[in-house]
Amino acid sequence: MPKVKVDGVEIEVPQGATVLQACELAGKEIPRFCYHERLSIAGNCRMCLVEVKPGPPKPQASCALPAADNQEIFTTTPMVKHAREGMMEFLLINHPLDCPICDQGGECDLQDQSIAYGRGHSRFGENKRAVTEKYMGPIVKTIMTRCIQCTRCVRFAEEVAGVEEIGAIYRGENMQITSYLEEAVTSELSGNVVDLCPVGALTSKPYAYEARPWELKKTLTIDVMDAVGTNIRLDSRGRQVLRCVPRINDDVNEEWATDKTRHVVDGLVRRRLDKPYIRKDGKLVAATWDEAFAAIKAVDVGDSVAVVAGDLVDCETMYAAKTFARGLGSSMLEGRQTGMAYDTSNLAAVNFNTTIAGVEEADAILLVGTNLRWEAPLVNTRVRKAIKKGAKVFGIGPETDLTYKLDWIGDDLALLGDLPEVLTEAFGKAERPMVIVGGGALKGGHGAALKLVETLGLVKGDWNGFNVVHMAASRMGGLMLGYAQSGGIADVMGAKLGFFLGADEVDYTKFAGFKEFVGHHGDVGAHHADVVLPGATYAEKSGTWVNLEGRVQRGERAVFPPGDAREDWTIFRALSEVVGETLPFDSLAGLREAMASEVPALREPGLVRFDWNPPSLDAKGDGVLAGYPIKDFYLTNAICRASPTMQRCSAELIHGEDFAEAAE
Repeated sequence: MPKVKVDGVEIEVPQGATVLQACELAGKEIPRFCYHERLSIAGNCRMCLVEVKPGPPKPQASCALPAADNQEIFTTTPMVKHAREGMMEFLLINHPLDCPICDQGGECDLQDQSIAYGRGHSRFGENKRAVTEKYMGPIVKTIMTRCIQCTRCVRFAEEVAGVEEIGAIYRGENMQITSYLEEAVTSELSGNVVDLCPVGALTSKPYAYEARPWELKKTLTIDVMDAVGTNIRLDSRGRQVLRCVPRINDDVNEEWATDKTRHVVDGLVRRRLDKPYIRKDGKLVAATWDEAFAAIKAVDVGDSVAVVAGDLVDCETMYAAKTFARGLGSSMLEGRQTGMAYDTSNLAAVNFNTTIAGVEEADAILLVGTNLRWEAPLVNTRVRKAIKKGAKVFGIGPETDLTYKLDWIGDDLALLGDLPEVLTEAFGKAERPMVIVGGGALKGGHGAALKLVETLGLVKGDWNGFNVVHMAASRMGGLMLGYAQSGGIADVMGAKLGFFLGADEVDYTKFAGFKEFVGHHGDVGAHHADVVLPGATYAEKSGTWVNLEGRVQRGERAVFPPGDAREDWTIFRALSEVVGETLPFDSLAGLREAMASEVPALREPGLVRFDWNPPSLDAKGDGVLAGYPIKDFYLTNAICRASPTMQRCSAELIHGEDFAEAAE
């Protein structure tokens, strides 16, 4: 490991580190615009200049200079100070200086660094250049006159998103960043370029002119749009969430978030259920809580009670509903609302055992019945990183664009028992082999996929290469709480009373009993219900979610539910008193303690390791995969369907509709 001196202090740095990284390890702040630790090095902006000895007597770009033994690095000399002032002066030659109307104001690297490293005045009096606005789709708003050509957006699109649709045209002073043919960027990760942009050239279109960062209350919570469990921060003002941005968590989402995660928040205030309803003469009529509870109590059902959990539900709600059903003498619980049924006797057999971060270490990967780009986009980015390290990827299922090249073997699950030689050869040489099974293959291929553990040697020492991708934020938590019947949701459809917890994907025509919907949006479930009890969204309650790798995570409440809506667990606590089976907890802390005593893994946040003891299932793969479970990435749940931004993304990016943009 090289030893270098930074401003007279000797430190040891990892092999391959740059001078910029060495300075940061020494606690020195180095200004930069183009450098980003998760992207390739460009060396465009020259703001990171330092003085290095031995070397030429001039400032050098620290981001592109390798750290070497016996280097002396100086970050505060007059030469460095003068060079940075000059670079800042050049960067501001053509910048419009429209901070008062810029959405980046208050969060802008150019603002911060011009104050810290700039001269304070400019010597240029020439006219500034202007650049026409570009169209990048419904997510990203462009004001390209502000662009300083750092190319972070270009490198992100190519290296992380895998959609090479952003690039530079022309040369020199005429250089412009634009999307391909000035059309919408088709990546489901495009919103990340807004966070990456160090100026106000790329901003959030749905959030434009909404608020200033210092006006917002910031709440740390967990995303529920998929099963990855992206760590997010919700920014709210008053009783409305205005913005969602990702938090850094290298084990889960790094620092990225999908467009659905970011921009579904405008659906939180639309189509909301804000009061109880009772169905009378075929129509839902507004009612009081007492009337709604009385209507439920009046139903004579005995112990024929079922609970169906939706895709976005937290563990606390599921535990409260489970305890309530148990008090009525029922154990009919199900969370796989779309009809999937698979063996859950060993949770390791339906878990993402490699962990999300562990995907990067795999050297041979087989995708079985999964469209990772839509089912778990931030797992898909990890597969791209594994490929860059040399991993070979194969796929069984209908061919689709996953943003990287892979060998498609076919779409018949019978192939799991008759693997082609090219695949067995690649896995035979692999030290860290991995199989990822999607929801599309669990029905007819779970046993055959488990057989691959022996066939391909997926479990080696502390490496477990068998993985299942779930698409619902509530799935793993629900399985840990027992929300699984042997025959799937078909086993609970005969119940006389059904509690549907935000379950909008259920085929309600098959349920003949009394339907009670506890949810937050007026979607499919509310339209079929006999009684509707208004609940809270993920932004309006503190909750526990378990992601697809078994990581227990907690989120906090950002805003309060609208109208008469209440947190879901409190609804069951109040209802239990009415029916005479009072739940044994009065607070969220008490509920969590009771839940943890029953499922100890849910006591504290952290990664749960399930013992590997897979069931013996029929190892014959059965069925041809005609498609994948997710048909429209942007409209997968009730909040998405209520969001104008998600509706437009679906119409434009999935269905190819054209939208006219007004000139500004």
